[in-house]
Amino acid sequence: MRGSELFLFLVAASSLCLYAVIAAQQTCPADLDSKCEGGASDDWEGEYFPGIPKIKYEGPKSKNPLAYKWYNAEEVILGKKMKDWMRFSVAFWHTFRGTGADPFGAPTKTWPWEDGTNSLAMAKRRMRAHFEFMEKLGVDKWCFHDRDIAPDGKTLEETNANLDEIVELAKQLQGETNIKPLWGTAQLFLHPRYMHGAATSPEVKVYAYAAAQVKKALEVTHYLGGENYVFWGGREGYQTLLNTDMKRELDHLANFLQAAVDYKKKIGFNGTLLIEPKPQEPTKHQYDWDVATAFAFLQKYGLTGEFKINVECNHATLSGHSCHHELETARINGILGNIDANTGDPQVGWDTDQFMTDIAEATLVMSSVVKNGGLAPGGFNFDAKLRRESTDVEDMFIAHISGMDTLARGLRNVAKLMEDGSLDELVRKRYQSFDSEIGALIESGKGDFETLEKKVLEWGEPTVPSGKQELAEMLFQSAL
Repeated sequence: MRGSELFLFLVAASSLCLYAVIAAQQTCPADLDSKCEGGASDDWEGEYFPGIPKIKYEGPKSKNPLAYKWYNAEEVILGKKMKDWMRFSVAFWHTFRGTGADPFGAPTKTWPWEDGTNSLAMAKRRMRAHFEFMEKLGVDKWCFHDRDIAPDGKTLEETNANLDEIVELAKQLQGETNIKPLWGTAQLFLHPRYMHGAATSPEVKVYAYAAAQVKKALEVTHYLGGENYVFWGGREGYQTLLNTDMKRELDHLANFLQAAVDYKKKIGFNGTLLIEPKPQEPTKHQYDWDVATAFAFLQKYGLTGEFKINVECNHATLSGHSCHHELETARINGILGNIDANTGDPQVGWDTDQFMTDIAEATLVMSSVVKNGGLAPGGFNFDAKLRRESTDVEDMFIAHISGMDTLARGLRNVAKLMEDGSLDELVRKRYQSFDSEIGALIESGKGDFETLEKKVLEWGEPTVPSGKQELAEMLFQSAL
C-alpha cells in the first residue's frame, strides 16, 4: 500500500515532465499549459476540475458515470443515514501523489496542476486541488501522511516548518469546507534512514528520529481536528532472523507505542490510536502480520485499552485471510476501529490497492460494520489508486464513485438479508443445541469434564446435522 506506492513516487519524481506555470483566471481551466489573461503567477486561481460538477445521487437507473447510483448520503438505512454508516475519506497519498509508476515503468499520470517539483508552492497547489476534489465528490473526511502533504527539508526543523506551512493552508481550507481528517500518520518507511525500520531499528538515533516525527504528526493531526491516528509499520519487521534480535525489537516497538499513548494524552488528543496490520512487503515478515497477531502483541504489552485496528482489505488477503475474517476477528475482540477500503487482484501476489467493486465482498464487509454498530469515530478510507492505464482527471472521480457505490450497495444488501432473516435463522439453528441446559452450562464456563462424560454415556453417539453451506451461500447470493 503506502510503502510500495511511495517508493514508486521516488521513481516517478525523477521522470515527471516539467511544466511552465501559467497564471489562470477564474474562467480558465486548471491547466499549467493554458494561457489566460493576467500574466504569470505561482498562484492557481481557476478550477482544478473544470467541467466536473458536484456529484449527485441519481439512482440505479442512471447511466451517468459522474453520479451515484447506490450511495444516497442522507437516506436512512437500518436506523442511520448512509453517510454515517460509511464516513468516507479520501486518501491524499494515492489520489494526489500516485503517478502510475511501477517497478517496470515510468509515471503515466501528468495531472495538469503538477509542475514536476516537490516544492512548497506545488504542495499548496496540490492541497487546494485535494479540497476541491473532496467538495465535488461530497466527502467530508481525508487521510494523510506527513511527508505526502509537505516536502522534507534539510533538517528536522526545516521539515517541520514546511509541514506547518502546509498545515496552516489545510486548516484554512477545512474552515471553508467543513472537511476534517479521519486520520493522520507519519511516513516512517520511505527515507533511507528507515531502511531497518523505525521503532524497530537497531540504531538508537533512528528510533529517536522516528519518535520526533510521530510527535509532530500527532500534534498536526490534533491541530487539524483528526479523529484518529494510524500506525502502519511499513518496515517494522525483518528480512532474516540471522541478524535480528526479535524480542528486543518487539520490546522497542511496544515502548514506542506506549510513548505515543503518553504524548497523545499530554497534548489532549482524544482521537483513537490505530494499528494497521500487514503481513509482508516491504519486509519479508512484519510484526503486525494480521489482526490476531496485532491483538496478541497489544495483549502482551498491556496496550489493548489504548489501540484499535485499522483493517485494510488488501492486507487481509496477503496474510491468507479474507477481509471479512479480519473484520470479524477485530470486531469480536472489540478492537475494530477503521477500514481501508480496497481490494487486491487474486492473480497478483502483491498489494495492488484497487478500488473495491465486488458486490459480494462489499456485502460481507458491511455485515461486519453493521454488527459493530458502525465505525465512528473511524470510517472507510479509500486507500486505493487508479490503475496505471487510467490517466484522465475524471478517472479520479469515477474510481471513488464506483467504490462508494459498491459499499453502499453492500449496506443495502445487508439490510435485505436482515429483513428476510433466513440466513440469521440458519446460523441460529446450527448452534441451537447450545441453547439447552447443558449447552448453557458449557457457555458459562461450568461444563467440567466429569459432568460432560456422564452426559455422553447417557446420550450415546451424537447425531451430527448438516452444515447447510450451500443453502447459506444461496441465501446470501439471493440478496446480491
